[in-house]
Amino acid sequence: MAGDPVNNLNVLSQDLLPTPQQVKSALPLTEAAQRTVLRGRETVRRILDRQDQRLFVVIGPCSIHDIKAAKEYAARLKQLAQELSDTLYLVMRVYFEKPRTTVGWKGLINDPFMDDSFHIEKGLYMARELLLHLAEMGLPTATEALDPITPQYLSDLITWTAIGARTTESQTHREMASGLSTPLGFKHGTDGGLKVAINALQSSARPHHFLGINQEGQCAVFRTRGNRYGHIVLRGGNGRPNYDSVSIAMAERELANAKLPVNIAVDCSHGNSNKDPALQPLVAENCVNQILEGNRSIVALMLESHLHGGSQPIPADLAQLKYGVSVTDPCIGWETTEKLLRSARDKLKSALPARRSAA
Repeated sequence: MAGDPVNNLNVLSQDLLPTPQQVKSALPLTEAAQRTVLRGRETVRRILDRQDQRLFVVIGPCSIHDIKAAKEYAARLKQLAQELSDTLYLVMRVYFEKPRTTVGWKGLINDPFMDDSFHIEKGLYMARELLLHLAEMGLPTATEALDPITPQYLSDLITWTAIGARTTESQTHREMASGLSTPLGFKHGTDGGLKVAINALQSSARPHHFLGINQEGQCAVFRTRGNRYGHIVLRGGNGRPNYDSVSIAMAERELANAKLPVNIAVDCSHGNSNKDPALQPLVAENCVNQILEGNRSIVALMLESHLHGGSQPIPADLAQLKYGVSVTDPCIGWETTEKLLRSARDKLKSALPARRSAA
């Protein structure tokens, strides 16, 4: 690029990535993994269609930075999922990409070794290997679709997808969402207003035509039919939570006015807990109580949980990292996770079937 006075003036280098097909050939989707993905997607669709009375719960670390800790967490979650499966459908949160307002660690795919080496090609293999491991365990997974190219490498292993608050308004992400094979949740904007997410749901449910890459890494025009399994995620904003019954009722009205399914997921973290993990169980408990009092629109909860509670900065000496502790948003620990989910199951076990029959 040196000596070219017109193109790539601010680009230092370009490194070719393996194609999606090459990564998938190295880590192919197995029959067991495929069964998990297909069963997971169908279960979430049935919940959204009110054919399955359970709540689905997207729960796990704010971000994945340690594969070993993620696998340990997954083993615990799998066991708990089996115990609570009559009432709750647990989907592990496996986020590899982190949006940044300014700068910071952008996640395992972008910088897998957390040392500013940015081995994205290695991050893609690491992410796929973990997702494959979890799917072969029988544990469904959820992630945030941030980079529009990444799904070509990983989406065959994902049950549920989130579009984040910073990207819900993006045309690129709405177009991408229209072609995703998973059910998906759109978070509303960081200001707390619902209009952006409502528009995103309407847009992504319709056909689109856009540029992307195919499995061979070639630029291609994608033509989609639209994704009708989108729903809104309430996450709070501008210092105000929006999981209370009044906020839920207002969201129900806006969805109905837009002629959209009245399906609501509540993010118990972020603005709804003011990023204080100690408040996440209180948010979840409030939502459970709303269901007990007759609410029919809350179909899912999201929680940030790890082996140990809290969070930690990324130290210069990575040997000082605490095992099983988030390096992004603070999480609840495993003991709190078990207590919260068991309590929700005990309270909702008889209430959810009644809600379905009354619908």
